[in-house]
Amino acid sequence: MIKLHDKYFQPFISEEEIEAAIQKISAAIAADYKDDCPIFVTVLNGAFMFASDLMKAYPHPCQISFVKLSSYKGLSSTGIVKSLLEVGEEVNGRSVIILEDIIDTGRTIKELVHIFSNIEVKEFKIASLFYKPEAYDGEYPIDYIGMEIPNKFIVGYGLDYDELGRNLKEVYQLKEKEMINLVLFGKPGAGKGTQAEFLKAHYNLVHISTGDVFRYNIKNGTELGNLAKSYMDQGDLVPDEVTINMLANEVNNNPDANGFIFDGFPRTIAQAEALDDLLATKDMAIHATLALEAEDDILVERLLKRGLESGRTDDQDEGKIRNRFNEYNEKTAPLLDFYKNQSKLHSVNGIGTIEEITKRLQSVVDTL
Repeated sequence: MIKLHDKYFQPFISEEEIEAAIQKISAAIAADYKDDCPIFVTVLNGAFMFASDLMKAYPHPCQISFVKLSSYKGLSSTGIVKSLLEVGEEVNGRSVIILEDIIDTGRTIKELVHIFSNIEVKEFKIASLFYKPEAYDGEYPIDYIGMEIPNKFIVGYGLDYDELGRNLKEVYQLKEKEMINLVLFGKPGAGKGTQAEFLKAHYNLVHISTGDVFRYNIKNGTELGNLAKSYMDQGDLVPDEVTINMLANEVNNNPDANGFIFDGFPRTIAQAEALDDLLATKDMAIHATLALEAEDDILVERLLKRGLESGRTDDQDEGKIRNRFNEYNEKTAPLLDFYKNQSKLHSVNGIGTIEEITKRLQSVVDTL
């Protein structure tokens, strides 16, 4: 694994595979031009390493020239092909073989065909070390192909990401982000907050606690915070739209996240559907719902102990604690069925040491 600028790339094509592809092209051209002296017109900057090794492998007389075109910036084509270095007069009347490092959309090929259609060459053909058939529009034939590859962004062996990576001997492909988005359920005292911190650290996720998000927005007087407070001051429930907009801001503020843990949301099927809709707009989805399960009596004992240590009054009255359990059961049962129908519900035994429960959760997430 290597890092170039802000992106990670993983090994894709080895030196040996590249050498074999060059030998394949060299043999095919040599068979066609054994009685001629072709001129290889190398498309800069990417094809310089390909051209160098092809020249060394080619067994017959040949010459080389260069042309420079550009259509890429960052990870994608701009769609505008610029000619930065013109073809010289030495190609007039010659058999020309254009050397490309990679052919994907075919925009540079169109420009090259246009250039050579206006020059009196004997003939011209196109050779490309790498070829992406999924991306190419197929308007012009590619005469010599070293290797067909999937439509992935690659670097190395002359190919770059914002000018880095050209000197690599092997070819690397962009590592796709493996995102994990989780919803965490559990009755009061089940250890959601504790386990969310462990999952956050282990998988490098962003923990979004609805309670924390509300407190932050209200404390800092954000537009959404003030709106939520206006409902709360009147004793009304905060509309789902306000809550989902707060969550959307949290997601938008973490564009490089490996995934999110949603804690305290959703609480209703309508909220679950709204969360799915939000994530769908970003080509994301919930991958699993983790429900920490424990017997009520054990959780009551935990909370009463926590109440003595923390001073929280809501954890010091067993009757109030059991009322919270009943409320959880009433609100959460439909949600569990909602995710169960999507095959995303995973019940996890929440009894044991913190470490034991963490391992159970990790064993679920690792299978996703």
